[in-house]
Amino acid sequence: MPRRRTSAALSAPGGGPTGGPTGGPTGGSAHRPSHGLAYLTGSQDASNALRVQGGRLLRTVAGRSRAMMSLLAALTLARVVASLITPVMLAVAIDAGQDGAGLPAALAGLAAVLTVAALADAGEDLVGSYCGSRMTAWLRHRLVGRVLALGVPGQRRFPTGDVLSRLTESAAAPATFPILLLSGTAAVLTTAGAVIALATIDWLLALTLAVGMAPAVVLLRVFVVKASEPFARYQRCQAAIATRMLDARLGVRTIRAGGTAAREVGRILAPLPDLHQAGLRTWAAQRQVSWRLSLLAPLLQILVLSIAGVRLATGDITTGQLVAASSYTAMALGSASLFDTLVALLNCQVGAGRVGEILGTAPAVVPPARPAPLPDGPGHLRLRDVTVRMGDRTVLDHLDLTVPAGTSVAVVGASGTGKSVLVSLAGRLLDPDAGRIELDGVPIDTLALPELRRTVAYAFERPALLGATLHDMIAYARPEATRAEVREAARVASADDFVRALPSGYDTAPADAPMSGGELQRLGLARAALSAARVVVLDDATSSLDTATELRVTQALQRVLTGRTCLVVAHRPATAARADLVAWLDGGRLRALAPHTRLWPDPDYRAIFTPAPTSTPRPGRG
Repeated sequence: MPRRRTSAALSAPGGGPTGGPTGGPTGGSAHRPSHGLAYLTGSQDASNALRVQGGRLLRTVAGRSRAMMSLLAALTLARVVASLITPVMLAVAIDAGQDGAGLPAALAGLAAVLTVAALADAGEDLVGSYCGSRMTAWLRHRLVGRVLALGVPGQRRFPTGDVLSRLTESAAAPATFPILLLSGTAAVLTTAGAVIALATIDWLLALTLAVGMAPAVVLLRVFVVKASEPFARYQRCQAAIATRMLDARLGVRTIRAGGTAAREVGRILAPLPDLHQAGLRTWAAQRQVSWRLSLLAPLLQILVLSIAGVRLATGDITTGQLVAASSYTAMALGSASLFDTLVALLNCQVGAGRVGEILGTAPAVVPPARPAPLPDGPGHLRLRDVTVRMGDRTVLDHLDLTVPAGTSVAVVGASGTGKSVLVSLAGRLLDPDAGRIELDGVPIDTLALPELRRTVAYAFERPALLGATLHDMIAYARPEATRAEVREAARVASADDFVRALPSGYDTAPADAPMSGGELQRLGLARAALSAARVVVLDDATSSLDTATELRVTQALQRVLTGRTCLVVAHRPATAARADLVAWLDGGRLRALAPHTRLWPDPDYRAIFTPAPTSTPRPGRG
């Protein structure tokens, strides 16, 4: 009888090996639309496409472990053959016992077959688990690489909660895929073999069983068609809840300050009714097939054994053959266990399909096939006829900007005018939809990405805490930097004093270092100061510093960055005033490129720095 490897599959909607739907969010938060947020509008065609895409990905992953899969297939085949031979050997032993001749040899043969079946079964579990783990590890490595390659556009399309769930849950689907696939194949082979074996005993028994199993095949096919859409919908609803919960966790200060916890709970759990309906539909599809199979199997077994009893009475079969016929009938009726396996495989396909959505998304920045060398240069940056669109909105519209080498240019403009988008273009964090960007006369899209990353350094408003220690965080772009170099960069950014005041100093883990927003920004500035880049971009990197600290840090940075080209996203008049030139963005275009003192008399320019009226905090990100 085939093993029921996935007996827990009916315990929850989706029926995966873990007893419930696996897979991560395709949903998004209420504040950020994302790819796959349409969990309320997911169609049957989309769900079937997701399942098909997942099947292709699983076959691709399995193809990378051909040797292991071949060994696993051999073990499965050995178990199936041994299982099919067992009833024959049992019948021989029974008949030998009745005749009183050849019983020891028959028992030895039966023991040998049972031993082979047991060893093959144990080998399947061991090899299948190892093969599944390798497949999952490879898939997760690819997924992490593609998420990083998607860059900023990928972050908008696939929110953090979405990616984490796909990485931890959906990418785990291949871990059980080899065993599930071969278990299903073994069940089909066992059923076919049992029918053939019955035909060697008595053709009428085989015909009865074959005709009676036809409805089971139809039921399984109907289940696959009906269950695909609620399977996918269930996972999307789970995803939406998980992603909204992560958004709320990141914005907990805003929620507490606004007193909107109850409203936020409602927002997070808004997909719950759809989750409930999808679960009910999944359970209903499983129930409709399960009870029919459960009823069909014993009825068919009774029918076949009744006919076998009549054939025994007429002398057409022996007692041993009757026992063998009973065993083969039970094997062939393994459709119930095949149904469990089918449920788990469907769950694997949906989960893998969700991973395939990310893997099938083109990277935001494509490395050049044949990178061009970057000549030595002072850091002359030029943007020619650059256009950037985000959705239906044109953020930068045929913009031309020349940044002279060795100068500092403050990028200013009203909210939403594309300041951060513009500075992101310099290091290819984004690529424009049209236009060209040159660094020292070389188009940056022809440069090798590692070389470009060393040439253009960034300091952001909220630096990421990357690295095992604060030393590693500052030296993230230059891991070979010495402690003395790291400390000097920290002194430039006015970060050395508070870092050395920590119990472990520069060896303190970032998680163990309570830091204000300003202190964190100073570490980001220290990272930029440590780099040997010819272009440095400060994307609102001093917004959390008080005016005095910003002045002190800026003056120190000016000494370090002398001779380098610097782009500064500025929100304060003083920051713009310290730059050599100001690039004033308005309506996606460059309105002016001039010193701050020349632009200040313009009331429209002064209005950029006028604080907007305070608005009521909105729940979500803080």
